[in-house]
Amino acid sequence: MTEMMRAVEITGAGGPDVLQITERPVPQPAHGQVVIKVAFAGVNRPDALQRAGLYDPPAGASDLPGLEASGEVVAVGAGVSEVAPGDMVCALLPGGGYAEYVATPAAHCLPVPDRLSLKEAACLPETFFTVWSNVFGRGGLKAGEKFLVHGGSSGIGTTAIQLARAFGARVFTTAGSAEKCEACLRLGAEIAINYREEDFVERIRAEGGADLILDMVGGDYIPRNLKTLANDGRLVQIAFLDGPKVEVNFVQLMTKRLTMTGSTLRPQSDLAKARIAEDLREAVWPLISAGRVAPVMDQEFALENAADAHTRMESSGHIGKIVLKVGG
Repeated sequence: MTEMMRAVEITGAGGPDVLQITERPVPQPAHGQVVIKVAFAGVNRPDALQRAGLYDPPAGASDLPGLEASGEVVAVGAGVSEVAPGDMVCALLPGGGYAEYVATPAAHCLPVPDRLSLKEAACLPETFFTVWSNVFGRGGLKAGEKFLVHGGSSGIGTTAIQLARAFGARVFTTAGSAEKCEACLRLGAEIAINYREEDFVERIRAEGGADLILDMVGGDYIPRNLKTLANDGRLVQIAFLDGPKVEVNFVQLMTKRLTMTGSTLRPQSDLAKARIAEDLREAVWPLISAGRVAPVMDQEFALENAADAHTRMESSGHIGKIVLKVGG
């Protein structure tokens, strides 16, 4: 490894233009960590929140954005036995993915699945860790249940549709255009609702209501979600694009025996993330290798064009995942 590397740093809270190329020292692996020579890095909404000054990195994490990447392991710290230099991996990161090298716990690395390129593999960790832990962990989705995911054309949405369908659920979704709805149907959604033209509450209630809803919108979707849920239904909240504060009639929780929960991934402990990684290795990676589940790709940008990647993401015009090409 060289001593210095190219990276994209956040020069101050603001819009995409605050993302600038810089040089930083190459990180060294601490105990239990590996250093990855990054080939591709995934671009995610939390990166934009961090850039805007609304989502600080956890203590000890890199201040550089980037929560997932793929590439080659080039160094390992003490106590690492599960991966070795030369291994090709994709990994969940505490930060630092927008760089030529990044350090992360070895237990958060997963092998690049058969059939997938490094570009595709870079899109797996953040969304698959999030969907698995929230839909199947907190949400307890079971075969035969009715599952509604909002924002079905997003990285989270396209992942949730495929995994829920693969595990036998009936899948409903919302999206903002006919093109996006059609993409969701191709992925396995039974019903795709254009929320600009149709009320998802009445449409899903006509199907008997949803047993589980995964929501990243928040705002006035929260009371509407409660109306949409069937008896004993569960609402899992993972983001608040339209705001976290709203007035809710909690009588519905009692009369319909509802459960509301939610989580964020980045602040969780290394051990919690390692357990999710192991679950994915056993239950989901075989589905990817068999071609039953795959990341949906939107657009690739060069590392130095990270600002354009954020502009693309925040336009909400994308379908699936956006990546930065970092290495050769």
